[in-house]
Amino acid sequence: MTQVTIKEVNKSNESEVRKVRLKPDQETFIESVAECLEEAKEYPQWQPVAIYSHDKVVGFAMYGSFGPNKDTWIDRIIIDKDYQGLGLGSEAMRQLIEIVSKRYGVRVIYLSIVEGNEVAAHIYNRLGFEYTGEKDPNRERIYQYEID
Repeated sequence: MTQVTIKEVNKSNESEVRKVRLKPDQETFIESVAECLEEAKEYPQWQPVAIYSHDKVVGFAMYGSFGPNKDTWIDRIIIDKDYQGLGLGSEAMRQLIEIVSKRYGVRVIYLSIVEGNEVAAHIYNRLGFEYTGEKDPNRERIYQYEID
């Protein structure tokens, strides 16, 4: 199994996290790490985290719980272009599902995918996320994961 660890973004790892990059053809699918971190500063509901493989930062994710129903989202996940295709994103998502469900005490977790990001859709479907048939205000497809 691929070794993945999820840690809070803090002063000790923020500069490494900011170096996480996507492949050029993926950049239209998700905000940059810098944009995500700025959003997390503006909205304290967001929890930015670093994704490690062994002792190296290989990715970034952000999750949070919002609104009157406390809808819980794993809204951003980025695996650095040099570490894609190794199963790190799938393992990070498995861990994030567990972290988020325990932290917020929820049985349903949401995420959204930009139209055309079929690689992400395939990964999320394989992990058990299902398309709800709805789109968010940015026209991204909303998926949900129900915990047994």
